[in-house]
Amino acid sequence: MKSRTRNIYLIPYVLWIVLFVVAPIVLIVYYSFFDIEGHFTLGNYRHFFTVVYMRMTLSSFWYALLITAFCLLISYPTAYLLTKTKHKQLWLLLIILPTWINLLLKAYAFIGIFGTYGTANSLLKLLGIGAKQILFTDFSFIFVSVYIFIPFMILPIFNSLEELNPSLVDASRDLGASAWTTFKRVIFPLTIDGVKSGCQAVFIPALSLFMITRLIAGNRVITLGTAIEEHFLVTQDWGMGSTIAVFLIILMAIIMAVTGLRKRGI
Repeated sequence: MKSRTRNIYLIPYVLWIVLFVVAPIVLIVYYSFFDIEGHFTLGNYRHFFTVVYMRMTLSSFWYALLITAFCLLISYPTAYLLTKTKHKQLWLLLIILPTWINLLLKAYAFIGIFGTYGTANSLLKLLGIGAKQILFTDFSFIFVSVYIFIPFMILPIFNSLEELNPSLVDASRDLGASAWTTFKRVIFPLTIDGVKSGCQAVFIPALSLFMITRLIAGNRVITLGTAIEEHFLVTQDWGMGSTIAVFLIILMAIIMAVTGLRKRGI
């Protein structure tokens, strides 16, 4: 009786997965076998392995890796300090609040901040440095991307640190370990699952960025997400766009599998 009731409760979940996960992936794979004229072809897959798309793939990986690395470098000490503060829930709420704002609004806000007559250049003039070209650069793209994704890195790390048994840290210090040794041998290994979750939450969406590459980087940064948007909305070559999407899904699945692996008795 219990198993039957449980199966009934699973129906909405299964329907959701089939309609909004499985069906779109099947459609993407289906369209990837057709050219712009609607003829069946394998040419899209051959075309993907040309120099242009391979460079685009490497570029996507490189920028996603940089964004993830900067997020991690900032998020871990931030999350650690949050666990030591009195009003940690309030500070956590302030970190989460920007995620409630529409991504497009945040992008346009940074266009105003980094623009020629924006706040950043006004500050540089005040310091005597002079106006600089900040918008439409790699710096602005990575800065805005890190700002957008950083809450998704902080949250899982914060949760892991909160669940960490403080007696283990105290035991390490009592046994004569330095603060760095305690962090390296005790704190970080025991919170590695939070780090992996944060890296997944940042690296995977960073691979397919396209709106920020247009608005903030001015198309100076070309990623797989940009190429997909170009093929679907500009060239109308849905087959090639779907092919890139297929490889992007495969890459994301590989990343999830690799970061999801646990150490086995090492």
